[in-house]
Amino acid sequence: MEWIKIIHICCAVLSFSGFFLRGIWMLSDSSLLYKRWVKTVPHIVDALLLFSAFLMLYIMHWSVFDYQWLQVKIGALLVYIALGMLALKPGRSKRVRFVAWLLGLFVFLFIVSVAVSKSVFGLVV
Repeated sequence: MEWIKIIHICCAVLSFSGFFLRGIWMLSDSSLLYKRWVKTVPHIVDALLLFSAFLMLYIMHWSVFDYQWLQVKIGALLVYIALGMLALKPGRSKRVRFVAWLLGLFVFLFIVSVAVSKSVFGLVV
């Protein structure tokens, strides 16, 4: 079980780092943002992140319906995905994309705080 948790945490770090870096590239109008590998690798990392999460749920015999903090984490994940799409896809103003990127970073950190504290409020409480 411990190795799955390590994979999950490593994927979370890679996911955050990738989102942060792609946001920097977006702000600096870098052509790197539009490279094929930059568009592909995050999907692989996020798929592994999600797979490891499901595997932990299965091994621990946890149900999402039994733990409110898991429900909050999933809801926040959906918000994070929407903000990421808004931030990294062209077509919006740079200001809108920047605000979505910043909010996405904060939502990601909130997700981590909920996971660590196992509280619906995260580490705030």
